[in-house]
Amino acid sequence: MLTSLPNLLTLSRIVIIPVVIGLFYVPEAWAAWTACFLFSAAAITDYFDGYLARSWAQESLIGKFLDPIADKLLVAATLFMLVAFDRVTGIAVLPAVVILLREVMVSGLREFLAGIDVGLPVSRLAKWKTTIQMGALAFLIVGDTGPASLPVEEIGIVGLWVAGGLTLTTGYDYLRAGLAHMMAEPAPRKTPTGGAKTAGIG
Repeated sequence: MLTSLPNLLTLSRIVIIPVVIGLFYVPEAWAAWTACFLFSAAAITDYFDGYLARSWAQESLIGKFLDPIADKLLVAATLFMLVAFDRVTGIAVLPAVVILLREVMVSGLREFLAGIDVGLPVSRLAKWKTTIQMGALAFLIVGDTGPASLPVEEIGIVGLWVAGGLTLTTGYDYLRAGLAHMMAEPAPRKTPTGGAKTAGIG
């Protein structure tokens, strides 16, 4: 049910996106910190919505559909805004591009595999990638409004590169798993006479 708490937590990640985007246009330190808080809170719901859905036996098809979409929309919107407002510049744009391309590829793989009733579970390394990625983005949102004693921007950039490296690794793992199913021989189907006939050969 869409109004269950796990699904509402998932929806909150989507609802918060325009607010975070709008705060980028406010040139005040409080706006950057507010955007960071909202982004971080939204990222944390990614753990709790799945945990609660499993614990309370409230897993649903709409939840499984919305959860990965909410994550990707939140990350993509934040990365675009960080680049647009020069908080991610130069060569540091490369891991951002890698992250976005990987999300598109994995979405395509999941759609294909769902069509042949094959799941693509999230690996432990991918969970670490997501954690580091969200942390890096939170630091970059704060940017130069952070405390002078802490290299906030540098921490965010390093985290983004680490997340980009893990993105390549996990993306390759997912692609390899997907290709194994794509390259598999089609299952034989029965002919009207009861014999086997190879699918696609007529």
